[in-house]
Amino acid sequence: MSKIQYFGTGRRKTSVARVRLLPGTGKITVNKKDLNDYFGMETLKVIAKQPLTLTDSLDKFDVIVKVHGGGFTGQSGAIRHGITRALVKADETLKPALKKAGYLTRDSRMVERKKYGLKKARKASQFSKR
Repeated sequence: MSKIQYFGTGRRKTSVARVRLLPGTGKITVNKKDLNDYFGMETLKVIAKQPLTLTDSLDKFDVIVKVHGGGFTGQSGAIRHGITRALVKADETLKPALKKAGYLTRDSRMVERKKYGLKKARKASQFSKR
């Protein structure tokens, strides 16, 4: 009973998503919950589904995701990245379209660390000459 599976790991900010693509009907499960139950905002659901809608494979695969770290926005971006990588493993001909859309590129922007002597990463207390 060995089913064909495609794996992809997606990362965004501090979120990491492990994605499994199985041939199926289009059911998306995130941390053992339905996608609609996991994400409250509609925009986050759309971001997570973008690679599947671009390649017209929304009803061809079941997606199982385990995601941790970060907030909901970073997690949806990590899921998008993981689904994209898994789709490329499933069908190499989809790679140019996904690359052109920018879904294969890992978003390297991270939170800047707080520096000593400052209130936040760049915010300092107000300067006064006297």
